[in-house]
Amino acid sequence: MFKRLMTTGLLFGMAATAPPATAQGCAPRDYIVDKLENRYAESLAGAGLQGRSQAMLELWSNPESGSFTVLLTSPEGLSCIISHGSDYFAIEQKEGIEGDLG
Repeated sequence: MFKRLMTTGLLFGMAATAPPATAQGCAPRDYIVDKLENRYAESLAGAGLQGRSQAMLELWSNPESGSFTVLLTSPEGLSCIISHGSDYFAIEQKEGIEGDLG
């Protein structure tokens, strides 16, 4: 009995300290882009195709405010906000360097 109570207490304790689940916002790309451009003054800073799914990973940013948003857009035009935040800064590629920087 004591072991069951202890286990139950530990499980509830771990659940209480777990980070909250973040709702992933998805909508038609045009709708999200309109909000990013008009509400946050963000513009497209970079993009690339993701694997075989051909989903487009997009980075939107506002260099003045530092806000940024990462979108994943399906070929059907549905975009999901993967991440967003503040303190964005761009790194300029040095002249003569091409390809993978890693």
